[in-house]
Amino acid sequence: MTLLLDTHVWFWALESPDKIGRKCRAALESAENVLVVATISTVELGQLVLAEKIRFKSTLESWVRRGTESLGLRTTELSHAIALLAYALPGVFHKDPADRILVATAIHHGYTIVSADERILAYPHVMSMDARR
Repeated sequence: MTLLLDTHVWFWALESPDKIGRKCRAALESAENVLVVATISTVELGQLVLAEKIRFKSTLESWVRRGTESLGLRTTELSHAIALLAYALPGVFHKDPADRILVATAIHHGYTIVSADERILAYPHVMSMDARR
């Protein structure tokens, strides 16, 4: 299975792994699963740094490099197809652009999104896993 980490799950995996539930942690550590992070997550982290809501010991660039390497993450880039799908999602979904892009990425590629965001977990048109469980 391919697991797309929501931004906060990527951050938790490196900075607060105790926030990730046992079942989810086992899935993240399983060699059978491929872990993916979307480039929009780097944008979100950059916004949090700029707003001084999070801090890194070094640069965001080095954190991203270390974060992808240490977790063995693959990166999925934002494409025109994903951007278009983000604003053509089936059913009702909230307006946050990063969440729309993450959900569209998961749908487009057939990934399961790992999140603790109730709005994403409740959205019936995407496969999801609760990071807290």
